[in-house]
Amino acid sequence: MVFKLVESAQARWRAVNAPHLVALVRAGARFERGHLVERPETVAA
Repeated sequence: MVFKLVESAQARWRAVNAPHLVALVRAGARFERGHLVERPETVAA
């Protein structure tokens, strides 16, 4: 039964087309519309 569930879910999965960006996503980087959004520099007071 698990095999059939995974087999049916596989049709909806999207392939990773930028494996070099996976490390950035895991590190917490944000992307908006496919472009990396830089974090604003915070000034310590």
